[in-house]
Amino acid sequence: MKRIMALFGVAVLIAGCGGGSGGAGNRLSIATGGTTGVYYVYGGGLAKQLSANIANTQATASVTSASIENIKLLATGKADIGFSQSDTAADAVNGTGSFTEKQPIKALARIYDNYAHVVVAPGVAAGKVADLKGRTVSLGPPNSGTQVVARRMLEAAGLNPDSDISKQQLSINESVQAVKDGTIDAFFWVGGLPTAGVVDLATTRSDMKMLDTSDVLAKMQAEHGEQYVGLDIDMSVYKLTGTIKTVGIANVLLVPDTMNEQLAYDITRTLFEKKAELAAVHPEANKLDLRLAQQVAPVALHLGAVRYFKEEG
Repeated sequence: MKRIMALFGVAVLIAGCGGGSGGAGNRLSIATGGTTGVYYVYGGGLAKQLSANIANTQATASVTSASIENIKLLATGKADIGFSQSDTAADAVNGTGSFTEKQPIKALARIYDNYAHVVVAPGVAAGKVADLKGRTVSLGPPNSGTQVVARRMLEAAGLNPDSDISKQQLSINESVQAVKDGTIDAFFWVGGLPTAGVVDLATTRSDMKMLDTSDVLAKMQAEHGEQYVGLDIDMSVYKLTGTIKTVGIANVLLVPDTMNEQLAYDITRTLFEKKAELAAVHPEANKLDLRLAQQVAPVALHLGAVRYFKEEG
């Protein structure tokens, strides 16, 4: 009898852990990014909606270094949902770049586009990415999608990220503070519009500037594919004037490939049915689009997401 009761206790414990079972008592961890980035804000809003709209579910958003770390958390069962840039996700399913083997992930949806921000401190004479040679530059935190894009942008500009600049690896929060303190000349940030950290910097240092990076786009596309696109940033989102051209990359919402189909369906359904509520948390949620959401290649859509999109026609 003691042995039977012990086995029963283990079964209950397993049933109550993680989001993979799709049963009662789902606890979902959403891997996002830094606290002043869009992933974290969006993820917090998503956690609230999942908790309110999927029975017996409690979702929480966690601070991470973003894309690369998020995928590793999904692959090791330490997260149930993760935000990622599509270029990093492509590396993950192909086992290239930052990944030594193919990662067991699937996509629920493409959600919105990220914009490459190359922010230059006031007084620094730089008009394009190549002008950062010899400067102290943050490429974003380790294990972030920002760092992947930053390195590729520098290489496309003819610079070696490890020797042609004095490289720093700072989060968005740390980068903004470092510009305020005068300890770095520039930083890369890849995120949605607006990003709170950049808003903060632009508000306190209206003489900051952002570089037009359109000159590196063609080389990036030739080296890494058409996943990189040209986008415009209307600087009014940062209370500044003008428009700049930059490199864009899509974002995808990922889950482990072992996630229960019904749970993946319910998450995808909630994402779209609660679009208005999510947009009230961050305007990038307005970009949710049923047709565009299915464009996640080379990552495969999870079967739960496939079922939802088929139902919505």
